[in-house]
Amino acid sequence: MAAAVSSAKPVLRVAAVCGSLRKASYNGGLLRAAAEVCEESIPGLRVEHMDISALPLLNTDLETADGGFPPAVEAFRDQVRSADCFLFGSPEYNYSIATPLKNALDWASRGKNCWADKPAAIVSAGGGFGGGRSQYHFRQVGVFLDLHFINKPELFVQAFQQPPKFDSDGNLVDAEIRERIKQVLLSLQAFTLRIQKD
Repeated sequence: MAAAVSSAKPVLRVAAVCGSLRKASYNGGLLRAAAEVCEESIPGLRVEHMDISALPLLNTDLETADGGFPPAVEAFRDQVRSADCFLFGSPEYNYSIATPLKNALDWASRGKNCWADKPAAIVSAGGGFGGGRSQYHFRQVGVFLDLHFINKPELFVQAFQQPPKFDSDGNLVDAEIRERIKQVLLSLQAFTLRIQKD
């Protein structure tokens, strides 16, 4: 019995962070689809959504003299620390990362950097390049945060091209993109296990 337990594949906690606060966000739809894909077909991987809407705008005056943070920030930092890896849904605004996402990244890097030395993947949906510029800018930020991004596969969803990729509630309805999300998750799982083993 003990041997069976020790050989079981560990369940990795994937913290999913959406950079858009919009209820019907397409990037949020990608993360919801990722959670469903894990539940349906990827044993050992569980996606948990991290809500960043309650985080105040970064203001170091809100930090306490002993290095403490506002309650919403402390709770968020605890979630970041407890995650095995991250899946970011990164919308693109003006060729860059959306403000809510950058704010979350900054809060969790204050003091002791909670992101450090953890694996991550990025997916995005939008017009034009499908959020690609935000992903590449995010990777630059990730260098300082010491996040380890998977390089392949990449996923940029051109959300406004036909046929429709999302329904009116922002839920993914495209089977091909759903399969591509699965490949991203499998790569993230393998990379995370490799880093944890090392």
